Amino acid sequence: MTRLFLVRHGPTHAKSMVGWSDLPADLSDLAQIDRLSGYLPADAIVVSSDLLRSTATADAIQGSRQRLNHRPELREIHFGQWELRSAAEIEAEDAALARAYWETPGDVRPPGGESWNDARARIDPGIDRLIAEHKGRDLVVVVHFGVILTQLQRAHDISAYEVLAQRIDNLSVTEIAHHKGQWSVGAINHLP
Repeated sequence: MTRLFLVRHGPTHAKSMVGWSDLPADLSDLAQIDRLSGYLPADAIVVSSDLLRSTATADAIQGSRQRLNHRPELREIHFGQWELRSAAEIEAEDAALARAYWETPGDVRPPGGESWNDARARIDPGIDRLIAEHKGRDLVVVVHFGVILTQLQRAHDISAYEVLAQRIDNLSVTEIAHHKGQWSVGAINHLP
């Protein structure tokens, strides 16, 4: 069995859509970082997306764990022209598209960005490669809100709309296991 400990990166404090924009994480709560690191398996392998907020969070919790190279396929959903814009700005520009993106997620794309299904088509194979390369190991995967939700959607076999109702806090852990082609879900949004 391969266990995935999906950790959401530290907060950026941005009040806008942040996908591929490379904002830093606020990792100033050292007590929370220590609790998180202490909660994760000591012999796990650590990997992250290649965006600064994930790499810095992975650095902060790595400890003596083995570290893999950053994985660009594990980036957040790409919001295209919506990047770093507020929900109000986006809705003012195209309310119907903004509403469709959240109410009927799947093939709806922001201008120049990815749909939910586009993101899954990039992320799922990346997770599959990690599992295949490190079969039977514990993996700490430091990623983003959307990445964690895509894997919960997959494990629970539910729609994108259903999974978008799930809360995933910064520096939380969501545990998913893969064994003989089957998924199981443990803790979701656990804050150590």
